[in-house]
Amino acid sequence: MSGKWWRYRGLFTQTLFSHVSVRTMSHAHSDSVIPSHSVVKTVRSLVCESYSRQQQKQNFRSIICKLNIPIDSEFLNPEEAITVAASLADEEGSLVALCFFYWAIGHLKFKYFMRFYIVLATCLIKNGNFERANEVIHCMVKNFGEIGMLKEAVDMVFEMQNQGLVLSVHTLNCILTVAAETGCVDTAHNVFGDMCERGVVPNTCSFESMVVGYCRVSRISEADRWLSAMLERGFLVDNATCTLIMTLYCEKGRLNRALWIFNKLVEMGFTPNVINFTSLINGLCKRGSIKRAFELLEEMVSKGWKPNVYTHTALIDGLCKKGWTEKAFRLFLKLVRSDHYKPNVHTYTAMIAGYCKEGKLNRAEMLLGRMLEQGLTPNAHSYSTLIDGYCKVGNLDRSYELMDTVAKVGLVPNICIYNCMIDSLCKKGRASEAYKLLKRGFETGLSADLVTFTILISECCKHGDMGQALAHLSKMTKTSLMPDTHVYTILISAFCRQKRMTESERIFNDATKLGIAPSTEMYTSMISGYFRDKNVSMALKFYEKMVKQGCIPDSLTYGAMISGLCKDLKVEEAKILYNTMMDKGLSPCEVTRLTIAYEYCKKGEPSTAMVLLDRLDKKLWMRTFNTLIRKLCSEKKVDIAAMFFHKLLDKQQKADTITLTAFVTACYDNNNYSLVSDISEKIQKQKD
Repeated sequence: MSGKWWRYRGLFTQTLFSHVSVRTMSHAHSDSVIPSHSVVKTVRSLVCESYSRQQQKQNFRSIICKLNIPIDSEFLNPEEAITVAASLADEEGSLVALCFFYWAIGHLKFKYFMRFYIVLATCLIKNGNFERANEVIHCMVKNFGEIGMLKEAVDMVFEMQNQGLVLSVHTLNCILTVAAETGCVDTAHNVFGDMCERGVVPNTCSFESMVVGYCRVSRISEADRWLSAMLERGFLVDNATCTLIMTLYCEKGRLNRALWIFNKLVEMGFTPNVINFTSLINGLCKRGSIKRAFELLEEMVSKGWKPNVYTHTALIDGLCKKGWTEKAFRLFLKLVRSDHYKPNVHTYTAMIAGYCKEGKLNRAEMLLGRMLEQGLTPNAHSYSTLIDGYCKVGNLDRSYELMDTVAKVGLVPNICIYNCMIDSLCKKGRASEAYKLLKRGFETGLSADLVTFTILISECCKHGDMGQALAHLSKMTKTSLMPDTHVYTILISAFCRQKRMTESERIFNDATKLGIAPSTEMYTSMISGYFRDKNVSMALKFYEKMVKQGCIPDSLTYGAMISGLCKDLKVEEAKILYNTMMDKGLSPCEVTRLTIAYEYCKKGEPSTAMVLLDRLDKKLWMRTFNTLIRKLCSEKKVDIAAMFFHKLLDKQQKADTITLTAFVTACYDNNNYSLVSDISEKIQKQKD
């Protein structure tokens, strides 16, 4: 073994590894401090005495926990601690040295002094005690991972292997676990890749740490790849990891994948517990898959697991979000009558939210009172849910009363409560009151969140105050809040309404630069804006860009395109889009139907308009015909209006009073009495 590793003998005045950075030593005393022989000798003696006393009645692990050196840590400097540890390892053995080591790292001045770990591990390697050397390395990795220096610790581990440390899979798994816990997934990835090269075969724990790490940073694709590799090798995750996986997959909307993984694990021998089932049931409920959630509940019961209060709460919350409040209440009553589990704060809050959603505020209040009777203390979410319910029905007086109640019971109204209030106030045209209320919230220490800024930006855009809207956006980014698609859509729509397309395009580009995928609404706003600005080429360019990037047009997008093309007299192109829209099963709005039909009537092609409208269902068809007839009459195109009126009577067999009045009036105004006579005769025959 290289001689450089034994330079710790003597006073340890030189750093063992020249590449240990100054930052590594930032928590330690200066290396220039010379260890005192008398201090070292005294501490050694006290350690040995304490170890000897404990050794007679305790096992090694207990000795480590109970070793009490009767000195103040300030009595030692880091260099002296290194000397003590090395001396004990050389002359008293590895166990005594380790006892001192664990005592020392209980103090901050030694805990983050990397050379302390290095020297002791080196001594243990010299003694051939690789197991204990790895134990010291584990402590180093965990402790330096806590302060963001995992990479430096990992570099040192591999350097020590080069100098003779025999790495165990347990040690490398320790690195992977710490990396997963601290979000250092790239470091974990590199270490995993080095394992086989360094003669260590990854095991279940190795793969599981990789899965957990990527799950915790929400990188679901990478987590899925590692999980697939794990399952291919026949490795199973533990129950805690299963819960983490199910929760993340459901949050990301990958329900089918979550269910497949769950069933695959069970098939391979995994035994799910009630928490695993509950996490998956909760995920399914949050995504609206209530039927599948109850099927999973039956499976859970069939395997001998009894649903707990959290399982029932997830189902109650899911039913309420689906609008099935009465079914949720029946399940709630079942929980109330149970001898084993009783509703908790979250259960009551879920039911309160369900009733608030349906506007049944009396029932929601009744549940709040029942909650208090049961000795449960409503939390801020309970009150914010009820406040939001009152805001939605416009009862701001009761909302203010509940805010006062929150303060009286010792809770601090959170930003969610303020968001509910300011949103409702703004919708009622009481923006100045909303700003005063929000200012009061800020004075109590609250900070605006994404929802707050979205409400404020939306309010400014509604009144065309784009300067203030952009000021809110700037303040938002300065507070490290990332605007989402909804915020950018609001801004783009507002600029487009004002025909300020340069600013709209700049905002659109800013969103894409931040990695936000433009939504259908964003593209539709841009297309409508350019058509409104009579810039057809740019509108078509954005439509082509939208299709090329895989963003699917909806009925509003097609409507904007069709209306814009018709106004630009590109009726044939509009017709193609109309048919494409209908082929995709999208229903055109009344403006779109009327616009394209009227354009063909203006061209003298009413038959083409009829063919286009014939693709509509009967209800929409009749409504469009009635509206079109009235529009044609207002434009004095009574001949064409008569054609549509006859067609309408053939299908409806009953004239709409308003349509008939408009038609008759137009015909009389144009001295075209014969058309009135024909229609009247047809109506009379139908009556007969």
